[in-house]
Amino acid sequence: MAQPQHGATRVTEEPILLRISGEVERPLALRFSDLAALAPEWQVPDIGRLIPGRKGDAVRLEGLLHLAGATPAAVYLTLHASRDDFHASIPLAAVRQQALLVYRLDGQPLPETAGGPIRFLIPEPARCHTAEVDECASVKFVDHIDLERHKGKDNRPADERAHQALHQRP
Repeated sequence: MAQPQHGATRVTEEPILLRISGEVERPLALRFSDLAALAPEWQVPDIGRLIPGRKGDAVRLEGLLHLAGATPAAVYLTLHASRDDFHASIPLAAVRQQALLVYRLDGQPLPETAGGPIRFLIPEPARCHTAEVDECASVKFVDHIDLERHKGKDNRPADERAHQALHQRP
């Protein structure tokens, strides 16, 4: 960003909310305005219509994959949430048609208190028909998606006790 002229007001640049990298033709660094500007067919206003009890607006994963130019080599989708060092790597084919990325609540960027900057949701994990897609594959605080040839970093809980402990963390 260029330095402002004397007397000019410095414009604060919008923060990057989500990076998409790996097996893509066009790595992306997306801001709130980029997500809001995606074509209407990729937008999901009011996710509560699809997932009762949920609030916010989302974009379809398929739209972001299209925008980034996901290559045929992309077999796994690895979600990274650096805020709490949580990672989940799931088969891309199992979620690409139904996964949503919530980015907006009440017209504003999704706040951290609601799982922002991005909350990755799978409306019906059981429909994915794979043990690798469970409730913990719906991830809050997502800031990076990696499309990979092989299973990536995944530190989801391995048993019910660890799962409960995860949800007790602040």
